[in-house]
Amino acid sequence: MEILLKFLDTTGFSQMEGGNAVMIVIGMVFIALAIIKDYEPLLLLPIGFGVIVGNIPYLDSMSLGVYDDGIHKVTGEFEPMNMSVLSMIYTGVKFGLFPPLIFLGIGAMTDFSTMLSNPRLVLLGAAAQIGVFLTLLGALYLGFTAQQAGAIGIIGGADGPTAIFLSARLAPEYLGAIAIAAYSYMALVPVIQPPIMKLLTTREERLIRMKPPRKVSKRERIIFPIAAFLICTLIAPGALVLLGMLFFGNLMKESGVTDRLAQSARTAMIDIVTILLGFAVGASTQAEYFLRKESLMIFALGAASFAVATAGGVLFAKIMNLFLEEKINPLVGAAGVSAVPDSARVVQMVGQQEDPHNFLLMHAMAPNVAGVIGSAVAAGVLWSVLVQ
Repeated sequence: MEILLKFLDTTGFSQMEGGNAVMIVIGMVFIALAIIKDYEPLLLLPIGFGVIVGNIPYLDSMSLGVYDDGIHKVTGEFEPMNMSVLSMIYTGVKFGLFPPLIFLGIGAMTDFSTMLSNPRLVLLGAAAQIGVFLTLLGALYLGFTAQQAGAIGIIGGADGPTAIFLSARLAPEYLGAIAIAAYSYMALVPVIQPPIMKLLTTREERLIRMKPPRKVSKRERIIFPIAAFLICTLIAPGALVLLGMLFFGNLMKESGVTDRLAQSARTAMIDIVTILLGFAVGASTQAEYFLRKESLMIFALGAASFAVATAGGVLFAKIMNLFLEEKINPLVGAAGVSAVPDSARVVQMVGQQEDPHNFLLMHAMAPNVAGVIGSAVAAGVLWSVLVQ
């Protein structure tokens, strides 16, 4: 009987707290959204299951969780045998290994032709970054430190890997909350963006048709990643790692001589890293670390950041139209956030609700891929300015 009672004390049922139960339910909601609603299933399903795994309670003497990194709490010495497997996987998030590998895969699958064919649309990707810097000011107002505010603001770029990369350096204590917020809003692009787009545009503006993009030569596509990398990193050296991997992956794709490497980067490698990153981020949301007032504030600021970024792109397109003879459909500006290609698909969907024969997808991809570059540059600027 003594052995039985001791066993019962070690079960997760006896140690379960309210916070753990809440987080497990949240994990189930993420999985349901991925399966039922098809909201970013490649991200939400690993994150959702990771949330469940990370909130199963266990004895303190057992090294099982993400935060069991082998550092003795009293002596501060590293004890390898007390480092959990989940903590080993999480080092890829904590030390910023996974985000650059994601960017390598993104570069190997991205076609910058639409952006090169109409360079003025790059400005819409830059305009969408206004959400990052306005949210930074809002976070400062709410009492976050400058480093924490910078990490929170980058959520507005709707770029999960960039948010993880920057928060790991500026605000590691809020890495889990920032990562979950960033990926949640990426998944909810089809829900959040359309009302903002319709509110800020008239029906006449949504009916604007744009000329098909011109054909971009292979030489232009090869020169672009090299030239863009030099320009962007000389402006913001902090973006060196992310943009270096992004443009390296793109150069492998466009050169035509490294097809095997590009194929591996955009398929097997990015799939493996996405699984590990999503699962590790989810497992880091242990209730005792995650369920805090600051986490709710981060989610609220992240929503505001994403909404402002969407509005910034749309409004800037309207401003550009005041000076252009060949008008831009303002809906395209909403794709300035770097949720590739979901924002571009939303632009196509909203545009075709007004005119089923208006094809905006290729035009929207230009600010969409520009937004990826813009969010990385914004992160590099914030890191350069705010690093201690």
